[in-house]
Amino acid sequence: MKKLILTISLSLIGFTAFAQTAFEKAMTEKIASVEDHKTPDEFTALANDFDRIGIKESTQWLPYYYAAFATIQKGRILMRGDDKSGLDVVAADAEKYIAKAEALSPNNAELFILKKMASGLRMMADPMSRYMSEAPIAQQALAKAQELDPNNPRITVLQAEDAYFTPEQFGGSKTKGAELFKKAIEQFGTYKSKSSLDPKWGEAEAEYFLGQK
Repeated sequence: MKKLILTISLSLIGFTAFAQTAFEKAMTEKIASVEDHKTPDEFTALANDFDRIGIKESTQWLPYYYAAFATIQKGRILMRGDDKSGLDVVAADAEKYIAKAEALSPNNAELFILKKMASGLRMMADPMSRYMSEAPIAQQALAKAQELDPNNPRITVLQAEDAYFTPEQFGGSKTKGAELFKKAIEQFGTYKSKSSLDPKWGEAEAEYFLGQK
């Protein structure tokens, strides 16, 4: 009887390990493919893939994080075009995924970083009329992220972006942005992610901006 119980226990342990490996494998493959996506439709499909993983792995927040991140990347592509009317919908979709992730992982700095980015999409849909309403929301989200994880380099990357694209008369400059991008790269050198699946984006962006003349 003891031998039977031991055999069943070992089988369950093996199954659990396999299930975890399958989740990690699926996530690793999808995360690695983010940089290969170039169009809004591709990012929509990727967000849907992460969403499906999240539905299957109902205790994991990272699938919904990456679903939101892919959706925000879609918005960043749309932001470069002339027609920005779709940004509100994209921001709302991203926020739905963020809310699902937050229900599983409250007080998570990475999610507040995404909240800042989603708010930025809303502002860029109509910057002139929305700056006063959306900028404080975005900055509050980033301040909360910094409170929770002060050495997170992705926070510094977003601060650098803001400074880089803000005119000098409003407190920004490319020089200030570059200084923050340098700081972010230094932080990337020492920052330790909690797992192999946790967010690691941002360093390439910082290096890109520092390479601009």
